[in-house]
Amino acid sequence: MATHDRSALADFLSPAGYVQPRMWDLTKEWTLIPEAGRAVARAVTGGPGRAEGADQPVLLVPGFLAGDYSLRLLSATLRRHGYRTYSARVTSNAGCLLTTAAMLEQRLEQIAESRDSRVRIVGHSLGGMLARGLAVRRPDLVSGIVTMGSPMMAPGRSHPLLLGAAELLMQLSRLGIPGLMSESCLSGDCAVQAWEESRSPVPMGVDFACLYSYGDGLVHARTCIDPTALPVEVTASHIGMAIDPRVADTVLSVLRHQAAPVARSA
Repeated sequence: MATHDRSALADFLSPAGYVQPRMWDLTKEWTLIPEAGRAVARAVTGGPGRAEGADQPVLLVPGFLAGDYSLRLLSATLRRHGYRTYSARVTSNAGCLLTTAAMLEQRLEQIAESRDSRVRIVGHSLGGMLARGLAVRRPDLVSGIVTMGSPMMAPGRSHPLLLGAAELLMQLSRLGIPGLMSESCLSGDCAVQAWEESRSPVPMGVDFACLYSYGDGLVHARTCIDPTALPVEVTASHIGMAIDPRVADTVLSVLRHQAAPVARSA
């Protein structure tokens, strides 16, 4: 399969018409400082809450190289408003895409079985891309998805720093280190499946909203806007999108306006 001369990523992951952030766009991520300050303030004060989520199940999936810890503030916000959140049980989202997707599907099955309900998924960055794939494969388990800074339309146009990290994981995998992204995830079967699912329509009955930010220094906003989703603009850095309470409040608002999940299909 053809790949870029200077990248191990397959060409189809970088479609024409999408802008790749330049190295200096990384400076946009400086807003992580005030975002972290707001996160600390929210953690201390807790913020207002009301039981509006009716204990609806929400699976939270972290971004590339991040773990469940990165979405703790979002989890706390949703729980304060009555949603029942579940971690993805991911320590670091750096593994094989197919393996991670299979693990998340099993996690979904467990949650849906215990709650007797379809599940919402909120995913940050790569986590949102995985969420979209799960919605395509298992609409019987998924009632809605919310993606946050997820470059579904052109993952190969992400910041060179992210692409370099993915290629480093591939090289480490070649050296025999287990549990990491392999060449297949960048240009083989993993990449093909993820790409095909990103182009497949989200099934009827599954709500879909995508959050994007022009202050994102790691992925361009346009790569995060799926034409089949409800687009919601936020003001945040890429990393800060996972911790800024203003974004958490936006996610809460989106979930509030999505249809309540019903009992899953037999």
